[in-house]
Amino acid sequence: MAAIVFDLDGTLVDSAPDIQAALNDVMAEAGATPFDLASVIRFIGGGIPPLMEQAMQARDLPMAQHAALVARMVEVYGAESTERTRVFPGVIAALGQLRGQGHVLGVCTNKPEAPARHILAALGLAPYFDVLIGGDTLAVKKPDPAPLHAAFAGLGAEVSLYVGDSEFDAEAARRAGVDFLLFTEGYRKSPVEALPQRARFDAYEAFPELVETLLAAV
Repeated sequence: MAAIVFDLDGTLVDSAPDIQAALNDVMAEAGATPFDLASVIRFIGGGIPPLMEQAMQARDLPMAQHAALVARMVEVYGAESTERTRVFPGVIAALGQLRGQGHVLGVCTNKPEAPARHILAALGLAPYFDVLIGGDTLAVKKPDPAPLHAAFAGLGAEVSLYVGDSEFDAEAARRAGVDFLLFTEGYRKSPVEALPQRARFDAYEAFPELVETLLAAV
């Protein structure tokens, strides 16, 4: 049995379209031009405050407005976080298979805990997870290792695997001292070879078998 913790955005769900819509609503209110989806994907990973900081820098908005725009983004995104967000193909079947094999599952994301819980519930993912650590659950967020440590402590298995899609995830796993499995179809900015990883995969249909292969080698 293993404890397997997943990132959320870009790993379990494709949430970029909802993030884009919310960000562009806030930008419009601030008198700034909108962002295309590719630009928003480049901003994703560190949570809403870093995302907003990058967006403001790109639009030359005064950083004195940062706290207010972050608060507005949280409000707007919270109202429409599942309008366009979709679960990646094969995720639900893979989670069910992993649970059936006796593994315990959790989520560790830099998204604030409340919208993360809403997304998991609204998209039918919540029943598969025993632990959720959000970006505001602790005083720090990834790539600090503390959120991962908290997630794995809540699951209590001896073998720990972390699944993510980004540089933040790879670095958090490295700092936490756990094996990192890279989902290559998410929101990373770097080549796959540049991210430290135990293994990588591009489709969830193959993921349970990958886990079993890795565990057999332990």
